[in-house]
Order: sequence, then C-alpha cells, then structure tokens
Amino acid sequence: MRYATPGVGLISPPPHHDIYSIEDLAELIHDLKNANHHARISVKLVSEIGVGTVAAGVAKAHADVVLISGYDGGTGASPQTGIKHAGIPWELGLAETHQTLVLNNLRSRIIVEADGQLKTGRDVVIAALLGAEEFGFATAPLVAMGCIMMRVCHLNTCPVGVATQDPVLRKRFAGEPEHVVNFMRMIAGEVRELMAQLGFKQLNKMIGRSDRLEVRKAVDHWKARGLDFSRILYQPEVPTGVGRFCQIPQDHGLDRALDNTVLRKLCAPAIERKEKVLAFLPIRNVHRVVGTIVGSEITRRWGAEGLPADTIELHFTGSAGQSFGAFIPKGMTFFLEGDSNDYLGKGLSGGKLIVFPSAHSTFVPEENIIIGNVALYGATAGEAYIRGMAGERFAVRNSGAEAVVESVGDHGCEYMTGGRVVVLGPTGRNFAAGMSGGVAYVLDEKGDFARRCNLQMVGLEKLEDADETELVWKMVQRHQAYTQSALAARLLANWAQTVPKFVKVMSRDYKRVLQSLKRMEGSGLSGEQAIMAAFEENAHDAARIGGG
Repeated sequence: MRYATPGVGLISPPPHHDIYSIEDLAELIHDLKNANHHARISVKLVSEIGVGTVAAGVAKAHADVVLISGYDGGTGASPQTGIKHAGIPWELGLAETHQTLVLNNLRSRIIVEADGQLKTGRDVVIAALLGAEEFGFATAPLVAMGCIMMRVCHLNTCPVGVATQDPVLRKRFAGEPEHVVNFMRMIAGEVRELMAQLGFKQLNKMIGRSDRLEVRKAVDHWKARGLDFSRILYQPEVPTGVGRFCQIPQDHGLDRALDNTVLRKLCAPAIERKEKVLAFLPIRNVHRVVGTIVGSEITRRWGAEGLPADTIELHFTGSAGQSFGAFIPKGMTFFLEGDSNDYLGKGLSGGKLIVFPSAHSTFVPEENIIIGNVALYGATAGEAYIRGMAGERFAVRNSGAEAVVESVGDHGCEYMTGGRVVVLGPTGRNFAAGMSGGVAYVLDEKGDFARRCNLQMVGLEKLEDADETELVWKMVQRHQAYTQSALAARLLANWAQTVPKFVKVMSRDYKRVLQSLKRMEGSGLSGEQAIMAAFEENAHDAARIGGG
C-alpha cells in the first residue's frame, strides 16, 4: 500500500500528517468520499477518556462510521509501547461515545463499531447493549486460520505462514475460508441465543439498552469493592424521537461539487471514449477536491491504467480550494494559473499538476508561497511542477510521484517511501524526517542545507552520477517548459555551475537494499528471488548494526 521497498524499515503505524484538527479530518472524509462515493468512510478512534467528544466531532465531520478500538487487540507488528500502554478497554470508550452522541442528537446519523479482542457472542451482545451496531473481529479469525500469536509479524519469520513473504514459510499456511465462516457462524449462533434470553428479536432494538446489563461481583476481593459502574451503564434522558442507532445517511454535499456540476459533463467524451478534452475554466477557493470524482469515474471505467497522457487537459484560473487534483489518475493534466490551498495533489495516482502565478502578478514566485501545506500527501504516481514556494510537509509520505518545486517549508519529504523530488531553492527545518525511500535533490546555493535536514535516516551526497544528473536536468527542463519559470531557465543556462550545488538526499537503508538487489541480480537471481535474497541480506545487516 505504501509502495515501499522490501527490506527497508518503515514507521508503523504511519502518522497522519494531513490531520491536525477536526476540520482537517472533515476535509479528509470529504476527499475520500469524492474518490469513491460508493465507499463508507470509517474513522478509527482509540478507546480512551474523552473519546466521546472526539467521536462527536467525527460525526459532525460527516464520517459514515466511527470505530471505538479497545487496548487489548492489535497486530503483532505494533510497537511494544502501543501494545502495552495505549488505550483502555473498549467497553469504557464505547459507553462514553454512545452516551455523548445520543445527548447531542448525533447518534442517528453515524454507525458506531467496536473492536479490540472481541472473541465470543457474549462480547457482541455486551457491545450492542453499550451502544455499538457493528463489531470488528481480527485476531480471533486469524487464530481460526492458524495464527499462533508469535507476534513476529514484522520479522518475516511467521512459523505458520500467515504474516510473511517468505515462500518457504507461506507453504505452511493451512487456513481455509471455511474455518473463518464456521467461526463467524458460531458467533452469530451464540448471539441469537443470548438475544432470545434477553427478549430481543432485532439487533437494533437492543442497541444502547445498558439497562439490560447486570453488574455482578466477579471476585470477592477488597480491590473490587469500590468499583462503581453507574457511569458506564448510564442511560441519557433525551426527548422522544432522538435516535439511538444510525437511521439517517450523512450528507456529503457531492451534488454541489464542481465535478458533478461542470466537469463530469465536460469530460464525458474522455471518460466514455478516450477522446481528448481541452477546456479553460475559472476556479474559486470554495471549489474543493476538483477533479477527483471525474478521476474516480475514469478508474472505474478504464482501471488503474487510466487514459493516455494528457487526454483531459484543463486550464484553471484563480484560487483553488483544498485538495485540488486529489487522487487524479493517468490521463488527467491540470494547469492552475493562480494559487492553491492545502492538500494539492493528495494521493496523486498518475495525473499531472502544473501551478504557476498569474501573468499579472508582480511578486517573485520563488520567494512567495503559491500552494498550501501537505501537497502530494500519499501520492503514488504522476508529476507536479510548482513555480513558487510550497507550504509545510511538502510530499509527505510520497510513494512514487515526481515533483519540482522552487522552495518548501518545514518537514519537506517527511516519511517519503518512493518517488523523486527536486527543490530549486531553500527548505525549512526537519527536511526528510522518517524518509525511508525515494530520492530528493535540493539546490543548496547557500551551503547550509545540512543544518536543516534531519539526518537520522538519510545521508547527503553530491550529484555526481551522469545518469542521475541527466534525469534531474530533464525534470528541471520540463518544469521550465510547463511553468515558464525564470529561476529554472537561469539554472539550465548555467547547468555546469548549478550541478555541484545540488545535494542528493537518500535513505541509508534504501540505498543499502538497492545495492543488495543489484548484487543479487548480478549473481543470476531475478524477480521475487532477487527481492527475497536482498531482503534477507538487508535484514541480517540491520540486525547486526542494531537496526529494526
């Protein structure tokens, strides 16, 4: 999913650097709904004190589902600190969430799910009585398929072949779909028996009925004598008509999107028959996620290959809103004369984005911000050419896109796992933090870039390889051709003096794995065999030097 290189360690779980507030979350939910309007958008929250307030924000952000996850589950690849110390039992977070949503009349428009070591039908019934209507099972079905809980999912050594890419170990996997089907049928059977005992014919009738739960003394122990469960079992007093389970679909406002009001009809020849489309359109900052719905229609119709390059060519003039060109596939090319808000090119999947200032502007582009924060977040393919400065977290978690930009703010190329980024000017602090793949080329004219780069995972080199130098030249040349950049033109005109000023930024692990892969291919291995041999060699080296 991250287009990572086998053998290179990753930050797990990856941080969500596009979410710093409920407003950011609301934008992400809107982006995802545009990307696939058939999908339900689910937000997972760790069960903890105060989770009800966050869940209310999630409901107001128009999520379709909120998942309350208990502390007791989780993959064996999770950090030990997370397994041992993160979260509280799902019962506590679920009760608080349901009560808060009911008290604020939000419960009727969002589905509540619970998970975190649900193992029996009794767990399902208790979760329903505390307010959940959907229930997540993960570890228990894995055990039904043969998992023996070794908790070595991240080491590629799973002895029963569940969590490994090793073909020898994978042959040991003995699980069958029928094993999981039988397990879930048993769970459903127990749930039906308990519902009959409680007098319920429908699951919806028992949601939030905490009055049907009894508190019993589990053990006669002095520590248990002071326990008070009244807040967990509390039933909010609300007016008649306030829903206690999801009855109303969320309004995501897709009918008002620019894609549905203008672009879908305009791009119909390309979507249906792969005919070329060229158009010039005004844009305002109220227009969010432009191009994403059209892109989803192209992918649904033509698959991951998309359309031939530049089939849809749209020229926009003005100030774009958030997530301009998010997720767009191959065949879509957007020119933006003006500026853009945050999340430009989020999840870019093969499309092309060109942003440059208005012809009437008087400012120096490379000294002024032209796009907002978190551009190209999670991009997997495509190109972007930005004439001007980008905000913070440019190309964070980029996994395959190529980009040229004239300056970036703090945290550029953070958590990057693939792709190439060329920066033709200064960067902010903490550049390349957590970068585990891909390559960045930064023009360091002042010679102070090393002080602003996070060197924990990356190394800095000169741009000396002839093939790489030509590749960077071509990227800068395309940037100049697309954006008419005066800065790029000056650098190209003095290319011999420019090249020594470039600093190549590359993950040390990534470089070591690529070298291992080259050696394995040189020894006669190919395909998956070469990748597995390089993976094993790198894992051995990482263990020897104390890596993860």
